[in-house]
Amino acid sequence: MTPQNTFPVLTPDEAVSFIHNGNTVSFSGFSPAGAAKIVPHALARRAQNEHESGRPFQVRVLTGASSGQSIDDALAGANAISWRAPYQGESRLRRQINQELVEYVDIHLSHLPQLIEFGFLGQIDIAVIEATEITPDGRVYLTTSIGASPTYLHHAKKVIIEINRHQSPRLREMADIYRMPLPPHRNPIPVYEPLTRIGWPYANVDPAKIIGIVENDEADHVAEFTQPDTVSDLIADHLVKFLVQEMRCGRIPPEFLPLQAGVGNICNSVMAKLGASSEFPCFKMYTEVYQDSLVDLMDSEKLLCASACALAVSSDRLQHIVDNIDFFGKRIVLRPQEISNHPGIIRRLGVIAMNTAIEADIYGNVNSTHIYGADIMNGIGGSGEFTRNGYMAIFMTPSIAKNGKISCIVPMCPHIDNNEHSVQILVTEQGIADLRGLGPMQRARAIIDNCAHPLYRDYLHAYVSNARPAHIRHDLAKCYELHQNLLAYGAMLPVGE
Repeated sequence: MTPQNTFPVLTPDEAVSFIHNGNTVSFSGFSPAGAAKIVPHALARRAQNEHESGRPFQVRVLTGASSGQSIDDALAGANAISWRAPYQGESRLRRQINQELVEYVDIHLSHLPQLIEFGFLGQIDIAVIEATEITPDGRVYLTTSIGASPTYLHHAKKVIIEINRHQSPRLREMADIYRMPLPPHRNPIPVYEPLTRIGWPYANVDPAKIIGIVENDEADHVAEFTQPDTVSDLIADHLVKFLVQEMRCGRIPPEFLPLQAGVGNICNSVMAKLGASSEFPCFKMYTEVYQDSLVDLMDSEKLLCASACALAVSSDRLQHIVDNIDFFGKRIVLRPQEISNHPGIIRRLGVIAMNTAIEADIYGNVNSTHIYGADIMNGIGGSGEFTRNGYMAIFMTPSIAKNGKISCIVPMCPHIDNNEHSVQILVTEQGIADLRGLGPMQRARAIIDNCAHPLYRDYLHAYVSNARPAHIRHDLAKCYELHQNLLAYGAMLPVGE
């Protein structure tokens, strides 16, 4: 008898019978890595059945970050979500949020566990957590992500464990799970370099809260990133040259500083270029997500080690890690998100933060989350925590989108996630603007001349020249003209302008 047979083994349908309309349900998962899989699909089927019978059925949903198709897409497809936090990334749920059918709370990821601790997001009725094992005394060995699962196990009234037979039990060798005491009884977190371990390889749960376990034999649904395009490569080239120059000038130490990279093709391209550069030293990472591009870099020992919250890698890359766990297990640490994204640790280690933007304005304010300042794309995730506290805060974006119909450099962002006080370096395929120490007019010239696309430079220079003289020049009658044109005509600069 295996230890988890101490707890009842449930079918997925039996498990979701404990979930009721209006409940708050928290799921494991940080990106699709380690996300609950079987129970959410059963919950979606139950919601459909309830709706077909004329009964209301929706739940409030919490995860660590985005969760992929097994949670957000499945539940949104069944109209089963009434409220969602702290992050999402699926198109069907995004449409429902922007149609005001789902209430969405976009939260800094390191803030989430404390909000749960003090009840600001309400009581969690049931937590559904993926694991490779649970012991009779309540030790839960998580799979490919840590995220907020330790917090959910502690605070949920009841818990369902998905035992995933597909995932290797040796994944626990990377886990370092530590829960902070409540303020004002917190000591400094003793993480002094990316591989510092301060916790345990398992999370804890009161065994009395376990409803039962559900068997699962399904891989994470992590899509492979597409090959970098020309724009991503140019952005990466500019950034690699800049970082090498910073090191030569002594503004980055010769052993370099830990890197953080956001999720996506641009960041993957940057990491690949760093690995290929003979001028760039071996380096470490203190980041949120361990992605495909990092596997080869670690294989070649260009990437020495990495601290993250999740292994968000494609199936073949994960299998490679598991097959070589004696190598990778000593070089990767997976932490809860309140530790992986903790401002104090980011500041102490001097992390260089590299994230992507939807758009930036001519003074260095960045919009990472909303289209036209209104429609959500995904969420802020951890970019704010790394930007505000990193040694160097870098944002990357193409200069244009939709074949030039959209400029990603605008007079004023209609929504701002990271403001000019935090953003230090802006990079597009056109070039790089180092904003450190520059006043507003200097920032505007640097961004327009180095980062804006030639199609839009004259417009942006004219905007600044014609605005009322002030510390920050803005023409409030025209600051959103490009966005208004896009809504009215389908292009920021209509034909003939």
